Amino acid sequence: MNTTPVNPAVEPAELPPAQPLREFWSDFSANRGALAGLIIVVTVLLLALFAPQIAPYPPDQTDASVFLQPPMWQAGGSAAHPLGTDAIGRDLLSRLIHGARLSLVIGLAVVALSVLIGTVLGLTAGYFRGIYEIAVMRAMDIILTLPSLLLAIVIVAILGPGLVNAMLAVAIVVLPHYVRIARAAVIAETSKDYVTAARMNGAGHLRLMFNEVLPNCAAPLIVQASLGISTAILDAAALGFLGLGAQPPSPEWGTMLADAREFVLRAWWVVTFPGLMILITVLSFNLLGDGLRDALDPKLRR
Repeated sequence: MNTTPVNPAVEPAELPPAQPLREFWSDFSANRGALAGLIIVVTVLLLALFAPQIAPYPPDQTDASVFLQPPMWQAGGSAAHPLGTDAIGRDLLSRLIHGARLSLVIGLAVVALSVLIGTVLGLTAGYFRGIYEIAVMRAMDIILTLPSLLLAIVIVAILGPGLVNAMLAVAIVVLPHYVRIARAAVIAETSKDYVTAARMNGAGHLRLMFNEVLPNCAAPLIVQASLGISTAILDAAALGFLGLGAQPPSPEWGTMLADAREFVLRAWWVVTFPGLMILITVLSFNLLGDGLRDALDPKLRR
């Protein structure tokens, strides 16, 4: 009796492995505004990194023969100073390029300090709850009730004017946002099954907080950090404009605006170009933050 061999069952084709980075980039690049913001941010970062090589002059070099020289496309301008000069003959393009370094250092340092402290406070408040949570959140509510710029001015007035004190003041002002976001994310995550399973397996508090909960709370903090850089740059520029931030002759954009106030009517370029740099940089970080939010939040993916 002949028997026909039975073909083994055909196993279903395996699904391709997930590629989160490719999916993230696909979602992020679909937002043209976010892509434009990323390009501008990278350009400003390169300008800041290679400022000594890119800038045609040192930022503090003066030339008595070219006081308030207009840009090169205006009558009286020169290609030697494409964007003109300021009231004491310093090249405006060089100061803007070097100012990018200062502004980005301010933004990144403020956000790094705020994210670090805010994440620890929010993580511990959301995890332990109780009286500690109430004390932390009421302190953050008190900070939020005060106008941010006014509070920063008061802090700098107490500590004294200067770049470091201005950065510390701005970090304190934006701190509550990170504390509230971290706390809300931690409360949502601690109620999930994987945290309960890790606790049943004997995981301690530190392991639960930093190994299990914190990585799943990173997305909203990253988005807020990208948006917070623009806020830090704006607040630092405002303090510099008021004479409480970076001090002359530092080529910080807010300080450059303060130095050019008396020349607004007869030398428009000394005010316009620093203001445009602040506008473009802040807008690009906001667009970048919106794109990160859309790409990292599954509910907002296109």
